[in-house]
Amino acid sequence: MDESHPQTRKPSSWVPSLYFAEGIPYVAVMTISVIMYKRFGISNTDIALYTSYLYLPWVIKPLWSPFVDMFRTKRSWVVSMQLLIGLSLTMIALVIHLPGFFVLTLSIFWVMAFSSATHDIAADGYYMLALPEYQQAAYNGVRSTAYRVAMVVGQGVLVVFAGLLEQSQGIATAWSITFFIIAALFLGFFVYHRVILPYPVTDRSSLESGNKKIMEEFLHTFKVFFKRKDIGRILAFLLLFRFAEAQLVKLVIPFLIDVRDKGGLGLSTEQVGVVYGTVGVIALLIGGLLGGYLISRFGLKKMLWIMVISIHLPDVVFIYLSQVQPDNFTMINMALAVEQFGYGFGFAAYMMFMIMVSEGEYKTAHYAICTGIMALGMMLPGMFSGWLEDQIGYQNFFLWVVASTIPGFIVAAMIHISPDYGKKTM
Repeated sequence: MDESHPQTRKPSSWVPSLYFAEGIPYVAVMTISVIMYKRFGISNTDIALYTSYLYLPWVIKPLWSPFVDMFRTKRSWVVSMQLLIGLSLTMIALVIHLPGFFVLTLSIFWVMAFSSATHDIAADGYYMLALPEYQQAAYNGVRSTAYRVAMVVGQGVLVVFAGLLEQSQGIATAWSITFFIIAALFLGFFVYHRVILPYPVTDRSSLESGNKKIMEEFLHTFKVFFKRKDIGRILAFLLLFRFAEAQLVKLVIPFLIDVRDKGGLGLSTEQVGVVYGTVGVIALLIGGLLGGYLISRFGLKKMLWIMVISIHLPDVVFIYLSQVQPDNFTMINMALAVEQFGYGFGFAAYMMFMIMVSEGEYKTAHYAICTGIMALGMMLPGMFSGWLEDQIGYQNFFLWVVASTIPGFIVAAMIHISPDYGKKTM
């Protein structure tokens, strides 16, 4: 074996860094961009509409995945996308000071989103090729934890850092420096992974390995998925269960940042990094872990309605926050923690439902289709949410969000779940 191309390495040397790197660009595209644009005074209509378009690469990810299989190795895709993401982050840092920065940064964010979605496909495929099944199971928690740490670092630490810089350097310079730091971090991942990632013998393009029918098989997986007799209920659940959350998530950060005269809470950038990017993310993760545990203990069917209520009812805290506009930072943290915990807890049911409907011969492909539909369900409502808030104000918008939870209850009542599905058997 060529020593310069080792076929294996200790998973601890690359699994945590690979999945940390997977989380950072998603956070940058979906959350950091919203905070930055709000600090620059971009309207809620434009923020919600244009950043919702950034979901599109994840919507079409199931359509793009066969091409990742067909051309080049998973390793080369991972390394190439990390370089492209690092260069994209550098470009954002460079153009922030320019007059047309909004259009320029949006264009770059779209390239980054597409690169990130492609990186997700390649990294997950690479993980399965580079590790035997027992190590895949052993390191599943490691990769999940690394991704969650990336969320805390991206939405919390980096945003707090940008906020502190704003006080001394001004908004444009502060965010430019922040993106230069993220870019340097990511280019470091590119160099590290280019050196450290092993070369699994099975990591070959499908065309190179002689599989000429990959597109035929790919189209067949779609046909099998959409010919299910209960496909209408499945699509309704995937698209509408998060109808309220898809609108809410686009306006939470603008609401936290907007001045009180505009109906917001008037928080600083670093306060947003603490309340939404740190306290909120931790509550979200705890809720998700507890939700997963309880499903494994009691089954999805028994836990479904508890989780339906938990993901939707806590949205009421935003009615309180918008009506009262408390200035107690501890109270604001507690309210966001309740909402994010409920969301994480309830979202466990949604994830388990996707796994359930993906069971069968084409499990991996069907799960990818579900994630694409999930992204579409987040993208479409998010596109009009900012315009709606600009028309009716935060107080009425959050009342609308709570009313928008009704479809989530309806579609939950429509689905069929086996009594013991998801329950751990002894």
